[in-house]
Amino acid sequence: MRPQFVAHAPVEENSSAAGALKNEFPLFGERPELIYLDNAATAQKPLSVLDAERDFYLKSCANVHRAIHSIGEEATARYEQARRRLARFIGARPVETVFTHGTTESINLVARTYGETLGPGDEIILSVMEHHANMVPWQQLAERRGVALKFIPVSEEGELDMAEYGRLLGPKTRLVAVTMISNVLGTINPVEKIVGAAHAAGVPVLLDAAQAAPSMPLDVKALGADFLAFSGHKMYGPFGIGILYGTERMLDALPPFMGGGDMISEVRLEGFSANELPYKFEAGTPPISQAVGLEAAADWLSSVGLDALGEYESALAQRFMEGIKGIPGIRILGSAARRAGIVAFTLEGAHAHDVAAYLDRFHIAVRAGHHCAHPLARRYGIVSSARASFGTYNTCEDVDTAIRVLSRAGEAL
Repeated sequence: MRPQFVAHAPVEENSSAAGALKNEFPLFGERPELIYLDNAATAQKPLSVLDAERDFYLKSCANVHRAIHSIGEEATARYEQARRRLARFIGARPVETVFTHGTTESINLVARTYGETLGPGDEIILSVMEHHANMVPWQQLAERRGVALKFIPVSEEGELDMAEYGRLLGPKTRLVAVTMISNVLGTINPVEKIVGAAHAAGVPVLLDAAQAAPSMPLDVKALGADFLAFSGHKMYGPFGIGILYGTERMLDALPPFMGGGDMISEVRLEGFSANELPYKFEAGTPPISQAVGLEAAADWLSSVGLDALGEYESALAQRFMEGIKGIPGIRILGSAARRAGIVAFTLEGAHAHDVAAYLDRFHIAVRAGHHCAHPLARRYGIVSSARASFGTYNTCEDVDTAIRVLSRAGEAL
């Protein structure tokens, strides 16, 4: 039976489960010395996900929809089964679940459809901690349509200024688009309050769930999100696939994002008629095998105790922060009360790239740079930072080893 994480259990107990789960990831068999702490960038893939994609190519490789032959019908059935599973994974209906190539495409889809209904005088509220994928599409929209962008400030502790959010939210606000979990600070934002205040003002909300989907159960109905986006590769699934959830009412009112096959019901020389939901947003050949792999990832995540996983990763992050905060020259970014398993830090006198390269000499993989969050880096007065982010296969031993190695970095760099 597969090991499971247990809510409120001692971190050492859940660490034993994580150590056992590591055996399901072929990469660690190939690289047993690896301590992989770059999960916020992408997660490794369990064998069940790899097998699901491989099985599709071996047994059911055909294009989907409109096929009359049996293998095409089987491929379509597997693709739509994956959609139904992913819809259940987030508490949605299949008609509200659009396959995209990832969070970035999902947000761009909304910006290029819903955003095109906006114009001068309209406002969109973002936050300073947004990933570029939830900032640049709206900046492009502002250039095209004259929309004004407003930003929720971030405190030194790494929390959103909710009082200022209340002041920003007004009669000109047409959309609020915020991340559920900061990919730099690990801050778990109070999205229930953000959504509640927006809806009270009649404003729809888009949630970037890229960091949330791998570490906490998602229920779009309970969250009240009008749109929600996440990527498969961060939740132990394949690259090149993601989900855009939208309420049927919102999606039905939007035009297609791209033109081509499958997003139409009829094409005439004079024009076309769009397909029904969700297909009108899935032009061209979709990521079929990736959808099958993502279904397997959702099954795998659900089987290991997703409700307890985020708590465990947060405990690892806390252990890591406690271990490095006394190292001379270390600065940890943010100290939010609710924090996911993500820790960004700097070392005085050393570039973050040098810190990451030093750790790599000991087979410890972390991310270094601005983490696609330039405005947030400027908020903290830094150029770059190193970032350790924790996943299902990380153990207390991994954390303690990283702390020991990092304690010697100042002398080596």
